[in-house]
Amino acid sequence: MCAQEAFQAQRSQLVELLVSGSLEGFESILDWLLSWEVLSWEDYEGLSLLGQPLSHLARRLLDTVWNKGAWGCEQLIAAVQEAQADSQSPKLCDHWDPHSPHPAQDLRSHRPAIVRRLYSHVEGVLDLAKERGFISLYECDEIRLPIFTSSQRARRLLDLAMVKANGLAPFLLQHVEELPVPKALPFEDAACKKYMSKLRTTVSAQSRFLSTYDGAESLCLEEIYTENVLEIRTEVGMAGPPQNCPATLGLEGLFSSHGLNKDADTVLVVGEAGSGKSTLLQQLHLLWAAGRDFQDFLFVFPFSCRQLQCVAKPLSMQALLFEHCCWPDLGQQDVFQFLLEHPDRVLLTFDGFDEFKFRFTDRERHCSPTHPTSVQNLLFNLLQGNLLKNARKVLTSRPDAVSACLRKYVRMELTLKGFSEDGIELYLRKRHRDPGVADRLISLLKATSALHGLCHLPVFSWMVSKCHQELLLQGGGSPTTTTDMYLLILQHFLQHTSPPDSTPPHLGAGLLRGRLPTLLHLGRLALWGLGMCCYVFSAKQLQAAHVDSEDISLGFLVRAQRAVSESTAPLEFLHITFQCFFAALYLVLSADMPPSSLRYLFNCHPPESSLLARLLPALCVPGSRCKEDSVAVLLQEAEPHNLQITAAFLAGLLSQEHRSLLAECQASEKALLRRQDCARRCLAHSLHKHFQSIPPAVPGEAKSMHAMPGFVWLIRSLYEMQEERLAREAVRRLNVEHLKLTFCSVGPAECAALAFVLQHLRWPVALQLDHNSVGDIGVEQLLPCLGVCKALYLRDNNISDRGICKLIEHALHCEQLQKLALFNNKLTDGCAHSMARLLECRRNFLALRLGNNHITAVGAQVLAQGLRANASLQFLGFWGNKVGDKGAQALAEALGDHQSLRWLSLVGNNIGSVGAQALALMLEKNVALEELCLEENHLQDEGVCSLAEGLKRNSSLKVLKLSNNCVTYLGAEALLQALARNDTILEVWLRGNTFSPEEIEKLSHRDTRLLL
Repeated sequence: MCAQEAFQAQRSQLVELLVSGSLEGFESILDWLLSWEVLSWEDYEGLSLLGQPLSHLARRLLDTVWNKGAWGCEQLIAAVQEAQADSQSPKLCDHWDPHSPHPAQDLRSHRPAIVRRLYSHVEGVLDLAKERGFISLYECDEIRLPIFTSSQRARRLLDLAMVKANGLAPFLLQHVEELPVPKALPFEDAACKKYMSKLRTTVSAQSRFLSTYDGAESLCLEEIYTENVLEIRTEVGMAGPPQNCPATLGLEGLFSSHGLNKDADTVLVVGEAGSGKSTLLQQLHLLWAAGRDFQDFLFVFPFSCRQLQCVAKPLSMQALLFEHCCWPDLGQQDVFQFLLEHPDRVLLTFDGFDEFKFRFTDRERHCSPTHPTSVQNLLFNLLQGNLLKNARKVLTSRPDAVSACLRKYVRMELTLKGFSEDGIELYLRKRHRDPGVADRLISLLKATSALHGLCHLPVFSWMVSKCHQELLLQGGGSPTTTTDMYLLILQHFLQHTSPPDSTPPHLGAGLLRGRLPTLLHLGRLALWGLGMCCYVFSAKQLQAAHVDSEDISLGFLVRAQRAVSESTAPLEFLHITFQCFFAALYLVLSADMPPSSLRYLFNCHPPESSLLARLLPALCVPGSRCKEDSVAVLLQEAEPHNLQITAAFLAGLLSQEHRSLLAECQASEKALLRRQDCARRCLAHSLHKHFQSIPPAVPGEAKSMHAMPGFVWLIRSLYEMQEERLAREAVRRLNVEHLKLTFCSVGPAECAALAFVLQHLRWPVALQLDHNSVGDIGVEQLLPCLGVCKALYLRDNNISDRGICKLIEHALHCEQLQKLALFNNKLTDGCAHSMARLLECRRNFLALRLGNNHITAVGAQVLAQGLRANASLQFLGFWGNKVGDKGAQALAEALGDHQSLRWLSLVGNNIGSVGAQALALMLEKNVALEELCLEENHLQDEGVCSLAEGLKRNSSLKVLKLSNNCVTYLGAEALLQALARNDTILEVWLRGNTFSPEEIEKLSHRDTRLLL
């Protein structure tokens, strides 16, 4: 049989082979065929049509190659083999002449190597090609369509170079040659190759569909994934110039060079429950398995901490990787030896460290990869680098579970802050392909700020999408609190598991009563799991809790992902928040639940476990009657962050709005009233206890309170209860002048809760919310309490012009508010008119700090108009913007006759000698300014000499900061002459300028006020 006949006989198998992979693999085969000139350019274009099914393209390719004869058929088989080998061991030793006289031909003949070299850098190459005029903006946007992967974008760019005669081809040939060569596989061992292929297949199967929040339907992760706001955690209090905004990264930023601890291997991603940590890891796994990113890693091992803790027997590192992730079919020892010899090509991910019941410790060292030890000791030593040193590890957790001891072993810490406003909209449009539904849903969110605020957490965006019919079509009203939203999703699941004609359009007592046994079964299981730190349930545990197939069919229990338990089909709740919700529902609805047990929910700091507390949970099987001591023990043993979520749900369920609904499901309404009364008293007591712990004010300083995350959850619980009288009573005795909630994970939902409670304060307070996730929606939520704020600090909160304009519009009528700190946000010239109006209208306004934003000379000129009409401002911070000379001139002219400004910062604003001359004239006239900060500009000697002239006629300035301004001895000499005639000035900073050691010593002796 000739090659063509054999080819035709195997056609069906070849079609199956070509379509078994992704479009990426098919295009790799086309690359090889094009480079070998098996395919003409016309053939290739006919096989690269967008929107065609892969099976259709595969059959067309077989037809095309068959017509080329036996040689073409043989070359196709060779191309398939090369593409498969290239996905595992890319052959990138191919070189070409960057100055070839035939660049288009060379791009074609070396196409596979060029695509592989280009795909990690395609965005930068596109920008450079556009900048140099080789491609238009339209062509660039066409290549960057979100439907294309990086490799596909690289191919589209090469395709464009083949048909353009404007120099794009030689540019690419030269530039791509200079790009770094990706790492090649350091082995030829068949067992390792086979294992890597199996591992990719396993990880791909686990990652292809969205596993979090979704048990009732299968969502393709690739179609639905939406990036969250991922920021590098900033260090506060470090010496040096003002810190910039935290760097916002994409998923690839997990392995960037930003790490502070270069000796560590672990990247830590922290985020609140529902912020998308598990989905982020799942996307990472999928991109690796598909060969689209993170290809420096040959082996990726995903683990779930909630499932690892179920492993009771000691195990070695080899057993962890092979038995609990992916088993090698052959050469186990060879594969493991390779992992030990090349740890830099290995990535391990551990999801949900906050759900690992063992607290991190570095006291027990374990360095043997083959000797068994406990699962917690194995994990802790992996994170420390005692095992598999130089292998990268990614660990996700809620912030409260990360100790200072663990952070010593973290290379880089990132904070996952949930969706931006654009992210919320993008996610909903991906979920709802019908533009009309998506538009209506987005309009509803924008009109309902409370619901919009909840949706910055992806879990809420998913719930809104899931319940879109209830929200849009049935007029069910818009949820305000977290509890409202979870009751809505409960209604959705109950209605979808009931006969269509038997369910009311709203969540009524009849609907709840009909499934009350199921809710109690799930609630009992949830509460027992929280108390035992158990989040994955075996068949035996489900049976003990009387959870049957009908209960499971409701949809809140789903098959555990990457299960390591030996039991068959272990289940878990859709999300940890659902487990907390059902636990709260059980505490409200259970007939034999003593109200006094609820007091353990509202303790900010749970007591240490007693011997009884350690023994009782093991004795209380989930199906037993939960008496007071057993419920109390479960609540005491639960993780604090899960207890806080449960407490907030309980408060919401016992609110006036929902109490009547639940009362109809209760055998005794009096029992429900007793629980409500108990919850109120416990909540108020915990808050008063928190307030009483505030230390007295230091003499001469304002009394301040630094709130802990536990305090934020108490406030959230008050908000969920929605009782103004209780909120008013809770803060009646709070008498502090400064309330600090920095790094407390305050998002829009927390802002709504704070405003609900703090608006009842009897005395004005300075509210500090730096380093949180307030955003524009959160600013809107804070407006009700703006009237009791005398100062508002919102540093590092991802706030734009829209949010600040709303804030200022409200602040115009709040006489108490005198200070605003808005540095390190996303403000532009667009908010300058609102700022100017604030300065014009508010005669008692004292401080405005706008550092590290994006304000230019245009914004500074507008703001200067407001300064001219203002006579009260004392502090103005403009550091880290881009006002330049023109902006400095406008501000200087406005401040010449200003009678109250004492401190002005224009650090790092690209100000030169022209701006310095204007500031010098201002100094001659101004009689109030005491400190002027001009570091990190371009003043040079000319600008400093101008300032020196202004100092000679100034009688108020005490501190002048001129560090890092390219000043030489000439400029310093001019300053010395000015200092000789000025007794008011106390310090002139000149550090970081161009002085020799001899000049520094000489200048220091001439006048000690020069700080060099």
